[in-house]
Amino acid sequence: MVVTFQAPCTTREALADTLRSRGYAVLAPADVATLCGASLDALGALASAWEQLPPDDYLRDGGRYRRRRHGCFVVGPDAIEQVAHRAHYQPLDYNALHGGLQRWFAPIAPDTAAAPAWGKVLAAIGACLRQVRPVDRWYVEAHQFRIDTTDGIGRPTPEGAHRDGVDFVAVFLVGRHAIRGGETRVFDANGPDGQRFTLSAPWSLLLLDDTRVIHETTPIQPQPGAGDGYRDTLVLTYRAGGFQSEA
Repeated sequence: MVVTFQAPCTTREALADTLRSRGYAVLAPADVATLCGASLDALGALASAWEQLPPDDYLRDGGRYRRRRHGCFVVGPDAIEQVAHRAHYQPLDYNALHGGLQRWFAPIAPDTAAAPAWGKVLAAIGACLRQVRPVDRWYVEAHQFRIDTTDGIGRPTPEGAHRDGVDFVAVFLVGRHAIRGGETRVFDANGPDGQRFTLSAPWSLLLLDDTRVIHETTPIQPQPGAGDGYRDTLVLTYRAGGFQSEA
């Protein structure tokens, strides 16, 4: 028997306070839509972009289960700027499997980045995070992920429980299809306390204070008799002072 735990959703009004007090917060899709000023239909329309993700050629475990695109943005109080395409870099201290490597992923498609709902999402999360940590400009890396069951098992976080080396992480569940597993686990970075739950509704949001918690998502497998399945997410990392770089 597989036990599934519901996500501990907070209200939109309490989002910043919950993030401040617990180090993480979960928001249901309807509240995400209200927070971003975009309808669920407008958010859902972005999902077709996940059908066009190229393979991740940097997986060091030999897997073929991950597809992704990547883009970088500077998010201020009044404007969003997409910067020139750049490599994604994490130090080994934060990613023992893929750290220390300049990874050049395919860029986010121009029509995706130009969609009104896309900009509203980046701006709304930036504004919420300024309530927790006042910052003039956020340096945001956006990652579109599809984890599938091509290999029989897909690993959303092959590096295991980790921090990303940023200030905050926003994880949106874009969709799940014909899978079991994919449980989210959040732990106190300095102690044994943690919580486990499964994001199941499209455009659910998990916000993490990356300085206070570590997180992981358990592997996925196809549902019996359902063929291949997948889990789509949009991950946005917010960092003050600049993008992570080898320098």
